[in-house]
Order: sequence, then C-alpha cells, then structure tokens
Amino acid sequence: MQTSLVFAVAQSKRLIAKAVVQLPEVTHARAKGIIAIGYGTTNAYIVEELLGEPIPKGEYVAGRTLPPGMPGSRLGSGKYPELILKQGKRVEGKRAVEMLEEMGPGDVFIKGANALDYERKIAGLLIGHPTGGTIGAAYGTCVSRKIHLLIPVGLEKLVCGDLIALSNASRRPDAHPGKAAVSLYPFTGTIITEIEALQTLCGVKAQLYSAGGVAGAEGAVWLLIEGEKAALDKALKLHEGLQGEANLEAEAG
Repeated sequence: MQTSLVFAVAQSKRLIAKAVVQLPEVTHARAKGIIAIGYGTTNAYIVEELLGEPIPKGEYVAGRTLPPGMPGSRLGSGKYPELILKQGKRVEGKRAVEMLEEMGPGDVFIKGANALDYERKIAGLLIGHPTGGTIGAAYGTCVSRKIHLLIPVGLEKLVCGDLIALSNASRRPDAHPGKAAVSLYPFTGTIITEIEALQTLCGVKAQLYSAGGVAGAEGAVWLLIEGEKAALDKALKLHEGLQGEANLEAEAG
C-alpha cells in the first residue's frame, strides 16, 4: 500500500529532529554518555526536541544561505550556546568541539550539512573558516575515537554528480581574484534524511520522487511512502501534526 506526502523545509527539519532523538545511539548517549550538537538550522530543531522547549533557532546558526542582498547579521548571532548533554544534564561554558576531548565510543556528535550525495552516503559542508570550522576541528577526532557522528540533512541538499569530485573542483587554486569559490568539505557518518526519519518513526519506506515549490514551499520534497496501512496511517498522522511548523525567518532590520 502506498501514499505520497509533501514536506516543506521547516517540516522536514522538524521530522528529522523527531527521528534523531529516538535513534538508539542518541537515547543511549543521553542516558549514559555525551551528546554534543554543533550549530546548524536542522540541529536547532534537534535541540528543541531534546530540551522539550522552543529556542531562538535563528541564533543556532553558523554558515547560512540567505536571499541576495540580505546581510548575514539578520540570522545566526551565535548568542545561544551549543547544546552539550552529559548523562542528560546540560554542560555550560563549552563549545561542542571543546567537549570532544572528553568523548569516546558510545558518545554522539551532531553536525548538519550543505550538500548530500545520497547514493554514496557522503555529505558536504561549505567551509568559510580558515581552519575548517566545526567539522575541521571535529571530524578527525570523531573518526579516531569512534564517536557516533550523526549528519541530519534534508533531501533539499541533494547534489548531482560525485561529491568528492565537486569538492576537488572547489579547492582548485586558480581562484578568481575578486571572488574565490567556497571550498566543499566532504565527510561521512550516519546520515538521517526524511527517508530515514520516516523509517525510524513510522516503519515505512520512503522515496524522493519530486521536489520544489513556491510561496514558502521552496525546497519542499515529495515522498512516495510505502508500507502496511497501520504504518501509513501513522505517517499521515505525523505529517498532519507538522503542518503548523513555521518557516525559520530572519530577524527584522
């Protein structure tokens, strides 16, 4: 049995967040280990789901893509501290990357992405920071210490072609003197899109089969959903509950 559902960007972020907090590795680390969550828009929704309360999501942003002409100061002040939980209790006064020195197997580090090569299960981040930003500081440690690296990312971030080749192309030294290309940093981990979220939350199989929208639905995705009637009913009810999810807006000014 099948149906189809459309998720606008904010609905996708909330859907993914609801699934992330139910993943076995997250529930385990929440009870007995450490969870560190870097800045990112989808990560802001995950923070809300973990805390059970709203936060100023626009302040939980690092890099951001805004409409042409809009100043970056309109979104992502960084005033809200990154969430770190140690055995379920919040750790104050530390950045997510600073917590890595205490982390090891069974702990969870969460970082989103700007690009997704879904077939190869590779994510990518646009890197503006001269030393690689959060992922540059965290990736090697996550790999060497066997920390769970979770990558929540919506299907709106899909890219065509080989992400590794795109990364190599973005790093060529023959940059335009006035505007160099932003480098793309490829990395791997446990990728959670709307597809994995619906499997986790409802036990259904989802496939992306259309995308796009207008009037606030830009970046929306159409998913073909398959499963038993009870599972589809659960997915439909979940989808209905996401309809009031507001878009993440930039501050006025």
